Amino acid sequence: MEISTSISLQKLPLLPKQTQIKDPKAWNTIIRRHAQLKNDQAILSSYTQMEALGVLPDNLVLPLILKACASLQAVERGKKIHSDIQNTHAIEDVRIRTALTDFYCKCGFLEEARRVFEETSDRDIVSWNAMICGYTGSSHFEEAILLSLQMQRENLKPNSVTMVCLLSACGELLELRLGQEIHCFCLRNGLFNSDPHVGTALIGFYSRFDMRVSRLVFDLMVLRNIVCWNAMISGYFNVGNASEALRLFVRMLIDGLKPNSITMLVVVQSCADSGSLKLGRQIHQLVIKFKFNYDLFIVNALLNMYGKNGNLESSCELFKTIPARDVALWNAMISAYLECGSHEEAFGLFDRMQSEGVREDKTTIAIMLSICAESASGLGYGKGLHAHVIKSGMERDVSLGNALLSMYADFKCVKSAKKVFDEMNGPNAVSWNTLILALARNGLRGQVWDLFGQMQEFRTEPNSYTIIAVLAAFKDETCLTIGRSIHGYVIKHGIDVNSPLCTALADMYMNCDDEATATHLFESCPDRDLISWNAMISSYIQNNRPHKALLLFHRMISEVEPNSVTIINVLSSCTHLANLPQGRCIHAYTTRREFALGFDVSIGNALLTMYARCGSMSSAEKVFRRLLRRDIISWNALIAGYGMHGRGEDALLAFSQMQEDGLRPTDVTFVSVLSACSHSGFIEKGWQLFYSMAQDYSIAPEVVHYACMVDLLGRGGHLDEAINFINSMPIEPDASVWRAMLSACRVYSEIKLARVVFEKLVELEPMGVGDYILLSNIYAGAGLWAEVRKLRIQLAEKGLRKPPGKSWIVIRSQVHCFTAGDRSHPQSNKIYTKLSCLTSSIMEIGYVPDQRWVLHDIGDEKKNQRLFSHSEKLAIAFGLLNTSGGNPILITKNLRVCGDCHTFSKWVSKFVGREIILRDASRFHHIVNGLCSCKDYWLHGWPEDGKFHVGSIKRSCSGLRFDGGERVVKPKSEEVLSKGWKSRRLFRYCLINTSIDDSEVQAATRKAFSYLNHAAKGDNATAGYLSTHIRLFHNQAI
Repeated sequence: MEISTSISLQKLPLLPKQTQIKDPKAWNTIIRRHAQLKNDQAILSSYTQMEALGVLPDNLVLPLILKACASLQAVERGKKIHSDIQNTHAIEDVRIRTALTDFYCKCGFLEEARRVFEETSDRDIVSWNAMICGYTGSSHFEEAILLSLQMQRENLKPNSVTMVCLLSACGELLELRLGQEIHCFCLRNGLFNSDPHVGTALIGFYSRFDMRVSRLVFDLMVLRNIVCWNAMISGYFNVGNASEALRLFVRMLIDGLKPNSITMLVVVQSCADSGSLKLGRQIHQLVIKFKFNYDLFIVNALLNMYGKNGNLESSCELFKTIPARDVALWNAMISAYLECGSHEEAFGLFDRMQSEGVREDKTTIAIMLSICAESASGLGYGKGLHAHVIKSGMERDVSLGNALLSMYADFKCVKSAKKVFDEMNGPNAVSWNTLILALARNGLRGQVWDLFGQMQEFRTEPNSYTIIAVLAAFKDETCLTIGRSIHGYVIKHGIDVNSPLCTALADMYMNCDDEATATHLFESCPDRDLISWNAMISSYIQNNRPHKALLLFHRMISEVEPNSVTIINVLSSCTHLANLPQGRCIHAYTTRREFALGFDVSIGNALLTMYARCGSMSSAEKVFRRLLRRDIISWNALIAGYGMHGRGEDALLAFSQMQEDGLRPTDVTFVSVLSACSHSGFIEKGWQLFYSMAQDYSIAPEVVHYACMVDLLGRGGHLDEAINFINSMPIEPDASVWRAMLSACRVYSEIKLARVVFEKLVELEPMGVGDYILLSNIYAGAGLWAEVRKLRIQLAEKGLRKPPGKSWIVIRSQVHCFTAGDRSHPQSNKIYTKLSCLTSSIMEIGYVPDQRWVLHDIGDEKKNQRLFSHSEKLAIAFGLLNTSGGNPILITKNLRVCGDCHTFSKWVSKFVGREIILRDASRFHHIVNGLCSCKDYWLHGWPEDGKFHVGSIKRSCSGLRFDGGERVVKPKSEEVLSKGWKSRRLFRYCLINTSIDDSEVQAATRKAFSYLNHAAKGDNATAGYLSTHIRLFHNQAI
């Protein structure tokens, strides 16, 4: 019956027109019925017919017509009504004047509203509320509060409507004290218990300050409706506590309340934020049960929820079930692809959207630009979208301009970003901030400072995010003074030091080596949030304080719930320290907190990297196998792990399997696999991979890839080829390329070439202390002590200091650190006693201290003293004292491991029957029973085919001419240059690998020695090289 009545009443406006009935009562009844049905369009249509017939509405109906005008923003119609009744008795009716006030307020004409309000002589509480709520709705919050005070001076008592408006104004103004006074007024006058709207307003007000107070208000409410529950659930969601929002929703269902569409929308969004896919599926079932599955807002939220939880398949299935897809739904599906990193699929869906005739909007373009920014090859597509926007005539408002600006900034296209900025009409603070940040990230400090000044000249008020962008340009120890001046500017100009700005300032001070100020800012921040904790932990890690990062994490979990970013940062700390026990604890913590942390492939990738860099590739492989979804980062981490452990063949196999799984390698993948080839000496395979980058995968090699190839060629002994490769590079080689070449010169004691390479390095990085140290070590190894002293003088003049070598070992989650000659450890006496016993024992079975690794011009006895107190040896002795027999000993070194310590470790492992794992700055050395996984490649270089065997040693002497006896025929000078490095390499290898019992190898070694001895007459570098090896040569009696 109700439906049929409704239908008949909707047709009633036509009846009087057809019969020309002019009875005002009939028309007034029709309009009242339309008002009950909330059909504003029908109200205005009926009023138009009344005007045509000359029928006037009565004083009770006219406010309903004005209300419909306000709802439909029919400004001219409302003004005409006001004009028509201006000189009638109707204008004297307080209800009509109140309706006019409300109409003008809702249409944004506050001055007209205030004029009508002031002209009302007998204003009642409803009139005052209309004006107060009008000010609040138009964001004139101070005027609303002042008007309420004026109302009370006229002896009118506020009611619940007044209180709701005032609480909204106080919330927007963050006036906690005044809001509390209004709360007290509501309690004293019984408004809190009599009207649930007051309680709902109090919940919304307190949620801006402290959700715990909102919860107290909610729990004390006698009358609760669905709006109250929605306010509470939304409050938790808005402050980032999605888990509590979901718990409250469950309680609401238990209490028997039926959710509405708003409830379901917020709950689905909470599932997306909490990362709970299982609960999200259950909520989806409730959406269907309560028949909200055709509400496009909720469908969009479900698409987003599945996307954020990595379940792209469910997003696609849901998308297919919606017959009428508007542009918002397409945008939601594209966003789901973005969340899952499926960039190619997103591009395909965008093309399909256009082919189906759905016109994209600005939101679509903004989402697509975000996808471009995350895609390795997205710059070209992004430029295409930019051209499409221009060609289609789409209005380029500030939001779209900011999206374009952000895309170009992410690709470091500063010139294009500036052009977009210059073409924007009225750039806002976000525009200025984005461009400043782009300049800062590209190291353009001067331009950052200039743009910051221009921003103020254009009278765009800098905000806290402007300062954050500016601070990004000043993040090293040379910028402390500038950083302090920026901090002073913030204080002087009263810029709100909110949590993000406080975090950025603390980060700046930490990076500028002012830890005390950074810590003070962090501790004094009144509203430290999760981001603040994460940023502080990250700052400790970036500034080489991983131990403090771990301590801060343990303190954090007692105050704040960590998220996936926290876990990734803390795992990075464990990785820096090679703290495997602590890493396992974090893994267990993550497993226990699965509901809170949810599905996140990035955590799996971080665990994989941690295990690989903490020496446990078996655990890394287990994590990889158990990943529900493997992205390109997962494969890259596995390949890099195999590479640093010297498992080149496994790295190449993983590279092939990755492509079989349908993933294309990226530029990062090639860095990992080329590095793996370098660590394992796979020169030919390295060349194949390098050429395939451009030919097969359309990836232009970058400087880092060239550096990998130089390292591969140099360490493999192909020095001439490496130099030619550098000289033929299409891009300018940077310091990393030349440094790889200098490292190769160290392996083969190429003094002359090392000098040339070092000069290139000094041009690029004049303050690179590591380069001076590396050349000094090359000179020291060749016995050129005068050159060593010159370099040390240069270091002193430049104020540069060599970073101290440190080795550490983790025992029961405690890090024990040692430096050379260190006696600060509580067990120092036991350590040195153990070390002395070990050294004596292994010397008896064949260990000979290699004094070449003492890089000081001192006597043999003092050289041995220095060797026997190296940090690696101290850490090994400590590990043997404090660990059980079955476990490997994991030692970490901040620099490259000393060659003598490497040999020492091999002999110790053989003597005590323990596996020793050394992690240095470049790779892992797994030493078992006297053999190392690196096969001494890092120290001595590889033969051309990557394997040590007798045939390769014989081939190494090819081209050296001997007569019938053992006397060397004098070679030409160019032969000395071309063959000298090969003979040195062979000679060193044969000396160290004395276990090879082969008469031909020994004969070849004698030939190499004879050749070097002859070459030394005309080559000081060779002579120096030979003199440092002659004692070993005679000791081993080859």
